[in-house]
Amino acid sequence: MAAAAAEQQQFYLLLGNLLSPDNVVRKQAEETYENIPGQSKITFLLQAIRNTTAAEEARQMAAVLLRRLLSSAFDEVYPALPSDVQTAIKSELLMIIQMETQSSMRKKICDIAAELARNLIDEDGNNQWPEGLKFLFDSVSSQNMGLREAALHIFWNFPGIFGNQQQHYLDVIKRMLVQCMQDQEHPSIRTLSARATAAFILANEHNVALFKHFADLLPGFLQAVNDSCYQNDDSVLKSLVEIADTVPKYLRPHLEATLQLSLKLCGDTTLNNMQRQLALEVIVTLSETAAAMLRKHTNIVAQTIPQMLAMMVDLEEDEDWANADELEDDDFDSNAVAGESALDRMACGLGGKLVLPMIKEHIMQMLQNPDWKYRHAGLMALSAIGEGCHQQMEGILNEIVNFVLLFLQDPHPRVRYAACNAVGQMATDFAPGFQKKFHEKVIAALLQTMEDQGNQRVQAHAAAALINFTEDCPKSLLIPYLDNLVKHLHSIMVLKLQELIQKGTKLVLEQVVTSIASVADTAEEKFVPYYDLFMPSLKHIVENAVQKELRLLRGKTIECISLIGLAVGKEKFMQDASDVMQLLLKTQTDFNDMEDDDPQISYMISAWARMCKILGKEFQQYLPVVMGPLMKTASIKPEVALLDTQDMENMSDDDGWEFVNLGDQQSFGIKTAGLEEKSTACQMLVCYAKELKEGFVEYTEQVVKLMVPLLKFYFHDDILQGLVAAAESMPLLLECARVRGPEYLTQMWHFMCDALIKAIGTEPDSDVLSEIMHSFAKCIEVMGDGCLSSEHFEELGGILKAKLEEHFKNQELRQVKRQDEDYDEQVEESLQDEDDNDVYILTKVSDILHSIFSSYKEKVLPWFEQLLPLIVNLIVSVHLRTVFGKALPLLVRVIQSADSKTKENVNATENCISAVGKIMKFKPDCVNVEEVLPHWLSWLPLHEDKEEAVQTFSYLCDLIESNNPIVLGPNNTNLPKIFGIIAEGEMHEAIKHEDPCAKRLANVVRQVQTSGGLWTECIAQLSPEQQAAIQELLNSA
Repeated sequence: MAAAAAEQQQFYLLLGNLLSPDNVVRKQAEETYENIPGQSKITFLLQAIRNTTAAEEARQMAAVLLRRLLSSAFDEVYPALPSDVQTAIKSELLMIIQMETQSSMRKKICDIAAELARNLIDEDGNNQWPEGLKFLFDSVSSQNMGLREAALHIFWNFPGIFGNQQQHYLDVIKRMLVQCMQDQEHPSIRTLSARATAAFILANEHNVALFKHFADLLPGFLQAVNDSCYQNDDSVLKSLVEIADTVPKYLRPHLEATLQLSLKLCGDTTLNNMQRQLALEVIVTLSETAAAMLRKHTNIVAQTIPQMLAMMVDLEEDEDWANADELEDDDFDSNAVAGESALDRMACGLGGKLVLPMIKEHIMQMLQNPDWKYRHAGLMALSAIGEGCHQQMEGILNEIVNFVLLFLQDPHPRVRYAACNAVGQMATDFAPGFQKKFHEKVIAALLQTMEDQGNQRVQAHAAAALINFTEDCPKSLLIPYLDNLVKHLHSIMVLKLQELIQKGTKLVLEQVVTSIASVADTAEEKFVPYYDLFMPSLKHIVENAVQKELRLLRGKTIECISLIGLAVGKEKFMQDASDVMQLLLKTQTDFNDMEDDDPQISYMISAWARMCKILGKEFQQYLPVVMGPLMKTASIKPEVALLDTQDMENMSDDDGWEFVNLGDQQSFGIKTAGLEEKSTACQMLVCYAKELKEGFVEYTEQVVKLMVPLLKFYFHDDILQGLVAAAESMPLLLECARVRGPEYLTQMWHFMCDALIKAIGTEPDSDVLSEIMHSFAKCIEVMGDGCLSSEHFEELGGILKAKLEEHFKNQELRQVKRQDEDYDEQVEESLQDEDDNDVYILTKVSDILHSIFSSYKEKVLPWFEQLLPLIVNLIVSVHLRTVFGKALPLLVRVIQSADSKTKENVNATENCISAVGKIMKFKPDCVNVEEVLPHWLSWLPLHEDKEEAVQTFSYLCDLIESNNPIVLGPNNTNLPKIFGIIAEGEMHEAIKHEDPCAKRLANVVRQVQTSGGLWTECIAQLSPEQQAAIQELLNSA
């Protein structure tokens, strides 16, 4: 006993050290804790939780650790425990909940119970802890408020606790929630039951019948949302946002009430900003997840728009704003930023047809308001709606642009800034039409605004708008303005360089350097005359801007130099190439000392790739210096974590983490630091492989080892770009490796192949998927015959078949959506987009098949047969000329190959012949029928595949009955051949006499019989067996 007590005492010390602010002590304690065996951990932790005399922090820590242990290592620890210990743990947990007096501690113990319950539902949905359920029922109707809270907390944490008994207990669950939601005396019970209701609905997101059954809980739930907000608790409001996001249909019966409540809370300035923004989030989320449903409530949308605009006016006066030299990140908690983002999303969700007429008047009024904040908000609103209201704004763009340009001369600098923002945003949203229509006005106005010497922020933003304008500007439009642009940009650069030296200000210079780069990038070789004007100053900046606060300026200047080099070409650039390379090399040597968040890193990486494009093969000598840091950046491993809701609440997005909800109280977190640089580095590796080809061979192996694992999906946009780069690199790396000989090449391909095929099967993002499929097809072209094993073929066949079937399934789902009560023309537009997306993936399936046929020829026929019916269905059911224009030549080649009629190939060949017939019959506009028909006739009849034979003969009858000149031939000269086909079909029993087709064929023969000479000619060319077969057909049909 004494030894056990001493051990427990040691454990309390350990818990204390785990909470220590001293890193060394804490790390050591974590190691010690990790090494304690699982069963002992449970014993110690339970003992600590039970001990009410222990320090509060130690008990709470023990509770968190026990929950985490059950969450992350249940299968390793719990099943190995003796059954009496398991029983003891279960009963002890319930006992502790009942004894605990301290509310936050009780919640933590309830979390442990919920976690245990989650793990005690077996594969068939049986709850292995019936006492837990009994405790839930007893507690929820107890007089003890703490116990009622505990029951609701457990149910909120694990709404699936009833397992396969849920349907049986549905009315009981509903009664329990309704009862608690009506508890007028205890607001906390009402709040908890509302959150539990939301968790239960979310856990059953596909169960539409359950939504209906629980619809009458919504009024109580909305009341709880309202009440809790005024008690400074936004947890129920957050639950409402989740419902709007995941199961908006649940809200339909009380949508008006939901929207009215959200609108009221959003407009109530006595609530804090976070709560008001969450209320707005409910409406904005619904505009994305249930747009058609929301479009029916135009009155609410019309009232929400002024709310968003009012938030955008919530700006603070700031005397230092105009000349601040550091750009602060947007304050995403501010009402102004939240309002603008909400407006952007709502316009995109509901569409301009609804939003623009509602908002236009408001914006016009705001722009005429004497208070600068309103004019600023009006212009920012105009920027925000451009994407969503694209179509509708295009028609009135002329008046919008003329109006906005006036505000570049507004007396208030922040309004001029907002006008620059609107011009820059429109230049992106409406490119290149915007540039074509307004080049003269816009360039002149922006250059004038860039002269606003007293207001750095305005100058810099005008330069940023100019970048947006030139990026998407057709070259021919920009050339006439080059002299003027260059003159302005150069004079501002010189002035700002002096200011940098005298005052240390750099904001405008950073943007102007990028403007110069953008102009050069668009002007290309036309920039040559201005090269010498800029290059010395730019080199000077790179050499001398070495202080930490000038890192961004230096990075942008490096980018500018490399873009100018690329624009003017090797010949002109060569005079400086050596200097520039030395400057880059010097920066590169300091690369290892750079901090991870140094903005120069990604600029450097991209600049090297541009230098490679400029110098071509001559760049190879620099690879040993460049590749080390590049590979280091490309190899950044993002920190990822699988967290439950409890842990997530302790981690905030501010730490650079982003989360994706995986359901069942689980979230996937990824730390975003360094991801953008990683992605850029991967794209640059692709560039080197493309440009240097065999010159890159030394690095192919390490790059392949880096890229292949990237094909496994991570949840982040920057990673997606890296994924695309990884896919793109595969065929290029094979090309590079070719010079090492076939064995090396094959080894490399084997390393890639499995991963590529798996990625085709699992990649959820269609842009990335299409890139992976395209890359795989290219790889097969590089590797040729024999590159896929039978296992590869089997796996690939299954995946491609699934992709084709998925298209049909998606089409059915789209048809269901067209029957939905909320269906309208905007829904149709998004369904069309989905369809286009699907069809694009089908073109990639076609690419893969094409490359396999090109490499394997007819050997691949038996494998291809499993896909053929689906492909024919596609051709017949969808207008896919682009997709299967390639399919026809493939089919023809298969049919005409030497061993197409061998025993193992004949079925597939006949399927292909039938497929060609169906394409001509159902999609004649997809093929040149006149060219294909004679070939098709020469392949008939089919006799192995009886089903396809009937369809083929049926099409042949159609052609003969319509007197098709190609089939009958000039003066019916093809008729003897057709008789031969019919006779062969009869002999091989391909013509079933009971089939209507047999009657039609017999009629064709009888018609010829009546025309004397032609009949004699036809019969004369048949063998005795064939003549007998024709007679047999006439007798029986």
